[in-house]
Amino acid sequence: MSDRMLLASFDSAEDLVEATTEVRRQGYQVVDAYTPYAVHGLDRAMGMKPSRLTWVCFICGAIGAIGMLWFEHWTAAVSWPIDVGGKPFNALPSDLPAAFELAVLLAGFGTVFALLVVCRLYPGKRARLPRPEVTDDRFVLVLNEADATFDIATVETLLNQFNVLEVEERVLPAGGNR
Repeated sequence: MSDRMLLASFDSAEDLVEATTEVRRQGYQVVDAYTPYAVHGLDRAMGMKPSRLTWVCFICGAIGAIGMLWFEHWTAAVSWPIDVGGKPFNALPSDLPAAFELAVLLAGFGTVFALLVVCRLYPGKRARLPRPEVTDDRFVLVLNEADATFDIATVETLLNQFNVLEVEERVLPAGGNR
């Protein structure tokens, strides 16, 4: 990946999504898009794959439920069986509420921790925004100037169809920070 980026600022989310779709259709490489809030359809316009976070949530929940069912069976029927009114030691219906609660707890914790790891978020990390207005009311599309055929004038003409406010070329420092 080159160290030269083109930043295009937009005033509305619709313009950003339409511009992202057209830029990708023309063959340009979209690096990222910055928005002040979640924009429906932007992930599809950027060509991102579906998140695997749902699988992490399911697996953590299944581990929690199965682990709790095993623990409850082991404590009630194997380790310390108590005869209460002739009822069976391994009564599954009475074990389900606690198993469900642990499934929800582990699914929630597992999903949050997986999200933090995947996004490389940690306490005290400083946000690196391309423009300060992104947190309020601006939408920024970042394109990679990947090869010699990348013509800024052509891209700027293409982006002008979508009410681009500003187009800026930026060279990243050696560390790759935006």
